[in-house]
Amino acid sequence: MNDLQTDALNVKLPGGRVYVNRWTPDADSGKPPIILLHESLGCVGLWRAFPAELAEATGRSVIAYDRLGFGRSDARNSMPSRQFIEEEATRYFPALKEQLSLSRYALLGHSVGGGMAIHIAARDPDCQAVVTLSAQAFVEDRTLTGIRDAEQMFAQPGQMARLEKWHGEKASWVLRAWTDVWLSDAFRDWSLLPEIGRVRCPVLAIHGDRDEYGSAAFPDFIARHAAGPADRLLLEDCGHMPHKEQPAAVIYAIRDFLDNLP
Repeated sequence: MNDLQTDALNVKLPGGRVYVNRWTPDADSGKPPIILLHESLGCVGLWRAFPAELAEATGRSVIAYDRLGFGRSDARNSMPSRQFIEEEATRYFPALKEQLSLSRYALLGHSVGGGMAIHIAARDPDCQAVVTLSAQAFVEDRTLTGIRDAEQMFAQPGQMARLEKWHGEKASWVLRAWTDVWLSDAFRDWSLLPEIGRVRCPVLAIHGDRDEYGSAAFPDFIARHAAGPADRLLLEDCGHMPHKEQPAAVIYAIRDFLDNLP
């Protein structure tokens, strides 16, 4: 891998400071950066080598941040509301964009981060493109079963240490922020409608055929309802972490998608 410049900083947003990391390739193309939005249990560190590899492959800067309550960002005292996906797009991301002096950019969201990317793109014409990885488009029975299984797994002795490694004392909050909202009756009817119908920039929905939290109906839904050009890629023998399970295929697809933007 060629040398990359890596910069870390803390940015003040409504409610506290968030941790941000940026990877800039030596041969930076000058094209709009890619902003990563992590999953429900994720953080910057859990992207592991993917941001650096993506920056090198695309020639674009890659920026990842820990949402408030996650990773190295400040803790939150209360649980997220049932509108937390929309709130990331209306309250937190616009402030981050301003603090980082971003103009045009592309979004890449994993799991619930994909839903957040759709909400952001629906509201901000500066978003050049959206890539979703394993994004939920609505709530399937498989989604709820997968979350209940994970909740039971983390209840086993020693399992919470896996979250504490990345989130420290915030680990219990991180788990509850995921399970309490998604398993609530009030969230059962959530979907990406009508926001997906307002997304006019190009969209690529990547999904694994063995995703534990959602079927191929999710990328189909995203590609079908987007207002602009949209496509889906279903990876064979792949679960909920395509960027870790099949990183070469994912990075190739993203690079090809971004290189062929209008």
